[in-house]
Amino acid sequence: MTESLFPDPPARGPRPADAAERLATAAEEARHCRRCPLYRDATQVVFGEGSIGASMMLVGEQPGDQEDIAGRPFVGPAGKLLDRALADAGIDRSTVYVSNAVKHFKYEMRGKHRLHKSPNRGEVEACRWWLAQELDLVRPHFVVALGATAAQALMRRTVVLSREGGRALVWADGSHGLATIHPSAVLRQRDEPSRAQAYDGLVRGLIEAARLAAG
Repeated sequence: MTESLFPDPPARGPRPADAAERLATAAEEARHCRRCPLYRDATQVVFGEGSIGASMMLVGEQPGDQEDIAGRPFVGPAGKLLDRALADAGIDRSTVYVSNAVKHFKYEMRGKHRLHKSPNRGEVEACRWWLAQELDLVRPHFVVALGATAAQALMRRTVVLSREGGRALVWADGSHGLATIHPSAVLRQRDEPSRAQAYDGLVRGLIEAARLAAG
């Protein structure tokens, strides 16, 4: 493995007493991040949100168009679908911490519309600094990767969802978790039966995550 261009954050110890304050400071510092070029075109950084000590943390790929404008994660169409899936899985969103592997919206223009473009490996690696700080300060019992990019960021290698999704995993930092489909992948399905099947897979993944987190 080639040496990272970016140093790892300090190793984890006990959660500091001022974790909430430090997380707010990290969010403020991230607003000025220049670790990769994505800041040039995005409206703003979209940091994670939720409570310190949340039992579960959900990590997506990156903010979308509406998240980029609002400055909050999972508030667009994929976020609304995630809210529904969480409810169907018996999980209260207010009890989880939600974030993304990459904090800036990467897109390409198609006419007047900004269309999502997947971040590359270097961009994921550059933003891992912020994700690692969130993990260190929130200290969730269980970390769910929504989609392959989030799983790659957490595992620090490629994760094939068809082979490793939906079952217990140990991420690169030693935390426990699971990988499942991203809500946006549900929305991209070509027809209603395919969307229903993909949605059921997302809900099953969240149910299994809740079961493993409780155990």
